[in-house]
Amino acid sequence: MKVINTEFLTGAVSAKQYPKEPYPEFAFVGRSNVGKSSLIRSLLNRKKLVRISSTPGKTREINFFKINETLMFADLPGYGFARVTPALQKKWKTMIEEYLVHRETLSAIIFIVDIRRKPTELDLTLKEWLEDLGRYYILAITKADKLSGNERSKQTKIIKNAFMGENALAAVTYSSKNHTGRKELWSQIQKISSGKGDLIE
Repeated sequence: MKVINTEFLTGAVSAKQYPKEPYPEFAFVGRSNVGKSSLIRSLLNRKKLVRISSTPGKTREINFFKINETLMFADLPGYGFARVTPALQKKWKTMIEEYLVHRETLSAIIFIVDIRRKPTELDLTLKEWLEDLGRYYILAITKADKLSGNERSKQTKIIKNAFMGENALAAVTYSSKNHTGRKELWSQIQKISSGKGDLIE
């Protein structure tokens, strides 16, 4: 997909602050430091639109972006970061759950996992929760450039076996560094946003 224009709309901590635009929306969800912001920047081909921090847990609200006046991205706070206070963890959990349960324009979730990591209890819990909610998701396996070909294939198989549930639409192995998987992920997003989700295998 050719990204002609992108716009940061707002950061929200509650439903009353969500944008009102009726475009198909895609939420980016994953553990802290999994590469969410880098993935979004790679997809949009915008180096400065989404801030990247070396400190996990930096994103503390849901950040909304409008793309080509046709669809929306929502960057959710990373989960599972131990150094934030329990009160903040609880606040994030409530904020994320409110969004994923009630956001009517949410078309699908981009569920991001690090190819180098084994599936964690938190990741698997989120997967089961999305299945229970009936939310469709695309598995984005990031940081593919960090592993050799054999290790990459091995880890990809492990991750797919763990996370490809009934509501998983596709799995894309991705590298934000060299844009591997960019075309494939955009293809999935475009199919869903155009109402052709039944074409996804």
